[in-house]
Amino acid sequence: MPKASAVKTESLYGVHPGVAMVQKWVAELKSKTGRSLEEWITLVKREGPKDEMARRAWLKTKHKLGTNSAWWIAERADGKGGEEDSPEAYLKTAVLYVEEQYTGPKEKLRPIYQELLKLGKSLGDDVKACPCKTMVPLYREHVFAQIKPTTNSRIDLGLPLTH
Repeated sequence: MPKASAVKTESLYGVHPGVAMVQKWVAELKSKTGRSLEEWITLVKREGPKDEMARRAWLKTKHKLGTNSAWWIAERADGKGGEEDSPEAYLKTAVLYVEEQYTGPKEKLRPIYQELLKLGKSLGDDVKACPCKTMVPLYREHVFAQIKPTTNSRIDLGLPLTH
């Protein structure tokens, strides 16, 4: 399994740091819980509640899993959540996230987004844009800005401020 940081790409976007976290979780799941992801999914489908929210609670209470593990397993049992399983899957989904953010009434905001993205990435070769469902954070070691189409007529450029 390639590390998220090791994948080279021609994409406009970089691989979100969360991908490496999910890959590590999948790789360590069997040694930590006694079951692989596939085994957990099989168990959930066979014995777990039908509703995803109830599955999360069941995994936490009956099987003593943490919140993230319960969430991810319940999601995957419904066939969701795989966009973070590999850098390639994430990069495909990243493009879709941005497309979805700038469709319909927000389409007219796309040129502003593109200019803000270009400006952010011009700050250095180490800058990565890693889209999420509702925004595009810009990273170096940590997030230093985020671009978010907040309304149909406004984009917010968020910057972290220290006290």
